[in-house]
Amino acid sequence: MAKRDYYEVLGLGRGASKEEIKKAYRRLAVQFHPDRNPGDKEAEESFKEATEAYEVLADEKKRQTYDQFGFAGLDGAGAHDFSSVFRDFEDIFGGLDFGGIFDSFFGGGQRGRRGGRRGAASRGADLRYDLEVPFLAAVFGKKEEITFTRHESCEVCRGTGADQGTGKTVCPRCRGSGQIRRSSGFFSIATTCDQCSGAGEVIEHPCAACGGRGLQQKTRKLKITIPPGIESGKRISIAGQGDGGGAGGPPGDLYVYITVQPHERFERNGNDVYCAVPIAVTQAALGADIMVWTLEETRKVRLKIPPGTQHGKVFRLKGEGIPLLGSPERRGDLYVKILIQVPARLSPKAKSLFTQLAEVNGEEESPQPVRLADLP
Repeated sequence: MAKRDYYEVLGLGRGASKEEIKKAYRRLAVQFHPDRNPGDKEAEESFKEATEAYEVLADEKKRQTYDQFGFAGLDGAGAHDFSSVFRDFEDIFGGLDFGGIFDSFFGGGQRGRRGGRRGAASRGADLRYDLEVPFLAAVFGKKEEITFTRHESCEVCRGTGADQGTGKTVCPRCRGSGQIRRSSGFFSIATTCDQCSGAGEVIEHPCAACGGRGLQQKTRKLKITIPPGIESGKRISIAGQGDGGGAGGPPGDLYVYITVQPHERFERNGNDVYCAVPIAVTQAALGADIMVWTLEETRKVRLKIPPGTQHGKVFRLKGEGIPLLGSPERRGDLYVKILIQVPARLSPKAKSLFTQLAEVNGEEESPQPVRLADLP
């Protein structure tokens, strides 16, 4: 079945304010709440539909993308993250928590991943490292050593968070469930336990070395490989180098984001490279073979300048550009723009020769203007 427009789902126009979106969602959530409609699959689907619409329209970036591109703009963005709904509970529902409903319908969102299982291991957080690399290092690749900090399992308590000889006990507030439930009219309200944060267990004697977190901050050095052809904005993923996980869980990943420094002579466009080369008036008029520097900086290639070459003419040197990321054997092209240099000073002999040239060519004192669009 085709999806309905999110604004249509909430009964709003595209210019609706954030407050109007919240009010519309509250009205629909209460109307289609499963406790008011037991066994009604249609109401259940309407509840899900309204929540998905709110999750997108309540987020400014997602709403802007949706307004511009529709559902296609949200494709590939991963599963819906209902954290925005959880964050707005207090504002939307006046303190009522739909956590139990979201746990069963949407996999629990952020809360379902944190609580509910006593002592459950959790994956560590991913880390970001911003690295600036020279232009040619991004072109041909290189090894780079980075220094960063991350949280690792505490060496004293081995990640348990408890002092030596002690352990964890069942949370007395939620009795190990990780949730506190209460009823309010037709709502079945489940909130994360504020004493154990949903873990179901508490540490009576925290480890002095890590303060009960089970993790310690460490500084590490790591050698990474910059692949040939990488460009600004790309990232390098290094598995298992992020923060350590809780309760012995796996570590997160490290993402190295690349920024490429500009080059003094070359400019990049995709995998092609552009540069400008000055030549003399005589070379442009008579033609010449010139040597052009390549990206290797120790190698030149020959470029044939045909007679009558005009200022701004661009020549292509095939395969002298930047390697394709992941396929370094394939390369873009090098484009060379010709700049004709007019001598600022002339010797008497040169002046005489240029005068003779002007007479031979019958150059006019009042040349006709040309269209700017016709210029190279």
